Formats: sequence, C-alpha cells, structure tokens
Amino acid sequence: MRRTDAAAALVPLAEVAVGPPPPLVLDERGRPVEPVLAVSAGEFTTLDDEARRRVVATLRGTRRATVAVAGPGVRVPGELAQAVDLSLADASAGGRVIAVPDPLAALAGLRDRFATTPLAALTYTWLLRQSAGLPVPAALSAESAAYSTLLAGPEFAAWLAGRGAPRPPDDRSDRVAATLAGDVLFLRLTRPARRNAVDAAMRDALLAALAPAEWDPLLEVEISGDGPSFSAGGDLDEFGTAVDPAGAHVLRLGASVAEVLHRLRDRVTVRVHGTCLGAGFELPTFAGRVVAAPDTVLGLPELAMGLIPGAGGTVGIVRRAGRWRAAWLGLTGTRVDAATAREWGLVDEIDGGHAVASPRAAEEDLLRE
Repeated sequence: MRRTDAAAALVPLAEVAVGPPPPLVLDERGRPVEPVLAVSAGEFTTLDDEARRRVVATLRGTRRATVAVAGPGVRVPGELAQAVDLSLADASAGGRVIAVPDPLAALAGLRDRFATTPLAALTYTWLLRQSAGLPVPAALSAESAAYSTLLAGPEFAAWLAGRGAPRPPDDRSDRVAATLAGDVLFLRLTRPARRNAVDAAMRDALLAALAPAEWDPLLEVEISGDGPSFSAGGDLDEFGTAVDPAGAHVLRLGASVAEVLHRLRDRVTVRVHGTCLGAGFELPTFAGRVVAAPDTVLGLPELAMGLIPGAGGTVGIVRRAGRWRAAWLGLTGTRVDAATAREWGLVDEIDGGHAVASPRAAEEDLLRE
C-alpha cells in the first residue's frame, strides 16, 4: 500500500464517535476485509468530552485492529493511545507510542502485513489486548490455544507448502549442558551448528535441567548459549509435524519452559547474544534478569509463517515492554538492537552496564488499564 493510500484510509474520528463499533467483515473465503481501523490522532483534541468518551468506547469495542496515526509534530493523546492497539508518531511519547520516521509509511507497511496474513495478525492483536490482565499461566494457555488453531489454518499451510524440504536430522544428541557451582546452576544451549534452534529435544532437556532449581529454592540459575547466537528460535524443521492441533496445545502447555522460568524468575539470569528470534527472544523475557551482549538483535518472525509467537511472547514481552511495543514487534517483524531493547525493558543490562528500571513498572502500568 502506498503512503498516500494510507492517508486516505484514515477514518474520521467524528464517524467513530457515532454508532456501534465497526464490525469485522469477512469475504466469501472467510478472510477479513479491511481488518485495520486507522484514525488521525490530531482530531482527538478537537472533540468535546462526550465525543472522546464515545471514541474510546468504540475503539475498545471493535474487533478490527486499531491504529492512531499522528502527523508531523503531533503528540498522541494518552487517552487515545491507551484505547488503541498501536500508535504511530514521528517522536516518542512513552511506551504507548511507537516513534517512526514516517507514520503514514509505517501504517502502509502495517496494512500490507495484515493483507498477507490477516488471520494471524488479528489473532495476535486480540491476544495482546487480554494478556496483561490475565495471570501468567492463563495467558500462556490462551496463547497456546490460539497458536494451535493457526497451525490448522490456511496461512500456515501456505508457508509450509513454500518452505522447501527440511534439512537432514541433527545427529548431535546433547542440547543443554548443566554445571553446578555452589548455589548457581549454569545452563548452556549446546546446538551451535543450528544456532541453538529450540526443538523438542532441547525443550525437554531444558525442563530436565531446570528441575533441580524447582526443588531447591536457594538455587540460582544462569542460562547462556554456545555459538554465534543465543537462539535463532524454534526449529523450523519441526514446524508442521504435530499430529493434530489439539495434541500440540496440550503438549505445549504440559511442557512449557516459559511457565517454569516464570515460577523461577526471581532466581534466573539469561545472557543473550547475536540474533535472537522467536523462542530465543520470548523465553528470556520470563527471567528476572536479562543481560545482552552489544551484538544482540531481537525479533519475532512468526507472523510471516501465518503464526503468532508460541513460546510465551504474547505474555513475557507484554509484561516487560507493554502491549503496544509487543504489537509493533510482532505485527511488523521489526528487529531491535541491544540499546533499544534496554530502553524498552526487554533486557536489563548490556554486558554488565547500568541496569535499567525494573520491567515491573511496565506490568503495573498495563494492569491499571
């Protein structure tokens, strides 16, 4: 979509203020038509108090993804930013607003992403709306159910059909090395040839290696990875191999590394480096302390596969950085460097540098919604 088309597609707030929330319309194939509802942030300040209340209620009530776009030099009002799924402006205004060089161009790119995988994009958007208000186990259950549903969907099927043949099996049996030094349990991901891609064997190895820390409340845990990257995410060669979506959902929750890390979070440090994608980004967000090397790059590639994050991303990232930044990362596939990750609260330190404010602040802010 061109930038000028994105500008023309902005819905006047005067229209949003009247009538019920705009419905989500489906075409004959069951694909959403115009899944994104974008509005001009500058118009919000021109409305009276009653009209603003109606706009907020309407934006919160629609099933379409909602985006507020600010023109040059315009700030997104906090009340509006709180109500929408994403706000775009040319200058940052806190965690609820994404600063981009050209908000209309960013909106055009966002619409293109929704046009490509609308089912996954809307599912991701809806999960983020509810995740912060749920206890972590319930939020992980919601994510897993949605992920499993998308495994049976047409967008994931299209990605599978075009990905090519899987690589030869990895003959290396070990996945995690565990070393106990005093009261610290050091765990290392040891699959560097595959950039520590998380397969079923690594998942099971991590669960087994973390078990002693669940038994011993005095044991600290430090997790790192061998090779050029902490983890490139889930092993793509195993994608689509689940017997059925329902079984995948039960297995995912019954063997959830994210849930274990959440239970141990106050005693867990994760050291990340290199390109950390998907699960390699999501799992560390459950640790109480994340230390990043300067070369760290974090990203969520799942939407391009017709999926959403399935290793806890809609839970851990929201609690560290807020649902608006989580929306931007997942919906656009944008990758952030270590400095941005530290600014957003996704990591707590860069190579032993100054610690940032506690990510709990983002969680407390979200829970006040």
